[in-house]
Amino acid sequence: MVATLQLNQVGVRYGKQEVLSGVTTPVLKGGEVTAVIGPNAAGKSSLFRRIAGLLDGPGEIRLGNGASPSPAPHVCYMPQDTSVNTVLTVYESVLLARKQGAPRKVTDEDLQEVDRVLFSLRIEPIAFKGLNELSGGQRQLVSLAQVLVREPRILLLDEPTSALDLHRQVEVLALIRSLARERDICVVLAIHDLNQVLRVADRVMVIDAGTMVGCGPVEDVITSTLLQNIYRVDGRIERCSRLCPHVIIDGPIGQA
Repeated sequence: MVATLQLNQVGVRYGKQEVLSGVTTPVLKGGEVTAVIGPNAAGKSSLFRRIAGLLDGPGEIRLGNGASPSPAPHVCYMPQDTSVNTVLTVYESVLLARKQGAPRKVTDEDLQEVDRVLFSLRIEPIAFKGLNELSGGQRQLVSLAQVLVREPRILLLDEPTSALDLHRQVEVLALIRSLARERDICVVLAIHDLNQVLRVADRVMVIDAGTMVGCGPVEDVITSTLLQNIYRVDGRIERCSRLCPHVIIDGPIGQA
């Protein structure tokens, strides 16, 4: 069965303060990448934590054919903050993530999957380094390895490439898109770079001021109107070919 995710009037409250409300989506399917975009502090991270079952709130989250009010197997979440305070090595941390919620005995299959994920992200050279020795970009790659090694059906990634250089951003996002296709994973990722969104996403959700103001195919959502209304910049989308659309920003609204 293809993994699916659907939100119906989902919201989040911190005490009496409502930070997210009324988020309703069509069915998000395995094999697709949905990008969540919007300004800083719009509510994107709160939405991810709500879907992951780490926050309570109104509304319904449906996985497959059933409601899921709490963390569910095969739903894996990578938070934006990847800071660590542990003496584990990279390999140990990824193996520990693999065994989360599973029998403690380590099998050959477990070791092979850890090796495969480290290889796919090209972090085998740091496999036996301590997590506290890593750069921010390396920690981010290790955090991604920790969710991929669990073989997720629904993968929630909150700004998974923010600490990476441009080459690694392109490489990692291409890997995520490829895994979504090959394994029918339903990927939902928050990302600020609209040009990267145009490269990897099938669908876009726009969050602004705690509400969803748009959801649909990339070419329908990322428009000059979106740039003006949500990001307050003048710009346009150039589609010189179907395979390489890109955003051209002319400047903040109101400036020559």
